[in-house]
Amino acid sequence: MKSLWSDADAESHVARYASQGVNRDLALRVYTTRLLGGDPKLVLHGGGNTSCKTTVTDLLGETVEVLCVKGSGWDMGDIEPAGLPAVRLAPLQKLRRLAALADEDMVDFQRGNLLNSASPNPSVETLLHAFLPHKFIDHTHSTAVLSLTDQPDGDALCRELFGAKMGYVPYIMPGFALAKAAAEVYEQDPTVEGLILFKHGIFTFGDTARQAYDRMIAMVTLAEQRLERGRKPLIAATTGLPKTPAPLAEVAPLLRGLLAQDLGDGAHRRWVMDFRTSPAIRAYVDGAEVARYSQQGVVTPDHTIRTKNWPVVLPAPEASKLEEWTIAASAAIDGFISRYHAYFARNNQRLGGVKTELDPMPRVALVPGLGLFGIGASAKDAAIAADIAVNTVECIADAEAVGSFQPVAEDHLFDLEYWSLEQAKLGKGAEKPFARQVVVVTGGGSGIGAATAKAFARDGAEVAVLDLDPEAAKAAAKACGGKALAVGCDVTDPDAVRAAFDAVAECFGGVDIVVSNAGAAWQGAVGVVDDAVLRRSFELNFFAHQSVAQNAVRVMTAQGTGGALLFNTSKQAVNPGRNFGPYGLPKAASLFLMKQYALDHGKDGIRSNAVNADRIRSGLLTTEMIASRSKARGLTEKDYMAGNLLGLEVSAEDVADAFVWLARSNKVTACTVTVDGGNIEASLR
Repeated sequence: MKSLWSDADAESHVARYASQGVNRDLALRVYTTRLLGGDPKLVLHGGGNTSCKTTVTDLLGETVEVLCVKGSGWDMGDIEPAGLPAVRLAPLQKLRRLAALADEDMVDFQRGNLLNSASPNPSVETLLHAFLPHKFIDHTHSTAVLSLTDQPDGDALCRELFGAKMGYVPYIMPGFALAKAAAEVYEQDPTVEGLILFKHGIFTFGDTARQAYDRMIAMVTLAEQRLERGRKPLIAATTGLPKTPAPLAEVAPLLRGLLAQDLGDGAHRRWVMDFRTSPAIRAYVDGAEVARYSQQGVVTPDHTIRTKNWPVVLPAPEASKLEEWTIAASAAIDGFISRYHAYFARNNQRLGGVKTELDPMPRVALVPGLGLFGIGASAKDAAIAADIAVNTVECIADAEAVGSFQPVAEDHLFDLEYWSLEQAKLGKGAEKPFARQVVVVTGGGSGIGAATAKAFARDGAEVAVLDLDPEAAKAAAKACGGKALAVGCDVTDPDAVRAAFDAVAECFGGVDIVVSNAGAAWQGAVGVVDDAVLRRSFELNFFAHQSVAQNAVRVMTAQGTGGALLFNTSKQAVNPGRNFGPYGLPKAASLFLMKQYALDHGKDGIRSNAVNADRIRSGLLTTEMIASRSKARGLTEKDYMAGNLLGLEVSAEDVADAFVWLARSNKVTACTVTVDGGNIEASLR
């Protein structure tokens, strides 16, 4: 592992933060924390922490010695000074006199000694940092170090490697007891440069930020070099792998459907997935002993809140035998759930039955022949689970290469998974209406489509924006935030549409809601219009809707959890305009297409509805068209756009709201919602 320290970058941080009133100690603490947090071999998603002891001036103008320690909710990779809240040091150090300290009391005491009451909660390992005397302290969950500590003889292995340079702390759950034990180990030999916390991670410390950082790099490098000696590869499976694995785009929706929970009344509790593969991942999931080494536990207990304690191992999917695979995969998931129930019951009884069981669903799925899936309530959560799973693959593969993987015992894993201070990291609160759902919007790069994509994202959906213009799709996806997917797609090309839906399934695991919005307005008197114009309009304004809907149904039926098809039909479908036949005719056909899908696929739980909108500033009704029509009618643009019963202009956002309402209405199908401010001629029954 190479040191990334740069004198120029360090001084740049000092200069930048000085203008914000941040002292040199904290500026350098931020700099090296980011160096550590930017390397997934050291830190992943909230794991690890850092601190520095320094002085600040309080509101009374008095100099106070404080511990600036990583705060809950901050990621070390992009931390700012606010992510290292200052806690009065002297009161923290006095806590060491106590024989015991409840977790809740510890958190309350730490918060009570914050200099800024608005700061985040200090790390659960704050007292460990406080009880050690060093100015700068670094803590990571180094993959290489964990590969050595997570062994039956990990203690001896580490002592042989690091010798007197490090102190050695047996596994204790983070908190007051660990802080006292770590301080006692250090005091037995104050010359050590750090501590190895068995089956947990590594601490290094120093008088300067660079010294603590350099010691971390040096110790991790020693671990990496040890892992290169006398390695043996994972044993490859000789049977069970198909010659032709099923495509990811076909496997993902099937798996997503198996994971979903039926809540009744047409509602489902779905999951979002994140797929990963590589030669290293394939060697792991395809290994002959994957059922052994993958089921031992997590590499550091901190991971359990993100991934559960073990993944579900699924059978290898063969292209021509997906029905058999689905049955076998369902049994594997049921087995995981039963095992989790038993694990909870066993350990909850040990604690006197005081805990409430968390959901029993897996967060990682290993699929021989393909790779692995992270599973979560959102794309972000799924990605975190996948990142940790990839890290786990590397750590366990290295552990098996030099010995055998053996993490902490089950009771320790349970205690951390159900520890209130760990659960607090995940946050609480009601989910948004479209959380766990995947929405595809065609023509999503501008106008109604972009507004619709943004509206669904705002309500918690994972969004895929399809548009003929890839750059417009990217811009609209960026406006949605999160992990929104942008796909350049010509919806008049059936192959391109299929590829786009496959891309969405590969990205998120499947599709739940589709807004078929793409369209364009061709004009001409129907008696003389060129046949090519009419055919072009039908290709985009009818056949593209059919192609999009067919692919949506293909994915939705594979999932088996229903879904929603939403069509943009426009007022032309029911109230044709003069010289607008080339546009209105295919739109009218699309209105009946919507009804046909409601008829034919209601049995699959798929609802089909439409929005009938008029006079919306979008790609269909351009600024030039608005100006021309207004002038022809002797109206101002404002009067033309608000030429309806309510006298109000209708926006793209208003249309988006209608799509959102239809998607939320689980018992509405074959319905057309009119959004035009009132036009009797275009109204339906």
